[in-house]
Amino acid sequence: MHTQETERGTEQGLGPAAKNVAEHASALVRLELELASLELKRKIAAFARGIAFGLVAAVLVLFALGFGIGAAAAGIATATSTWLALLIVTGGLILFAGLLGVLALQALKKGSPPVPEQALREARLTTEALKSDGNP
Repeated sequence: MHTQETERGTEQGLGPAAKNVAEHASALVRLELELASLELKRKIAAFARGIAFGLVAAVLVLFALGFGIGAAAAGIATATSTWLALLIVTGGLILFAGLLGVLALQALKKGSPPVPEQALREARLTTEALKSDGNP
């Protein structure tokens, strides 16, 4: 049987429960934002590494071209081992630039697209769970 006291008790219990739900929802949103932030930082770092590797590879290719041209000039001017040494250096620089280019591509692929996929997936699951009111 409902009395004024039991109804007041229900009302008093409903307020703190609603406040508790709001606090939990707020904490959940903060955690999802933090997850998104961490995921974006990781992807931006991967992009930065990829750009750095790509730039170093481009500079080394320019040096390799310079050594290649120097080797060709030395080979034509003299038929000695100087041009062979320059060609070996050129080959080494090209191999190193190729390695850095491969590393740059891998880092860029790892960081793209720069979207916090895990955070979005968690937010979608949370939204679905809240819409279903806990019913399976």
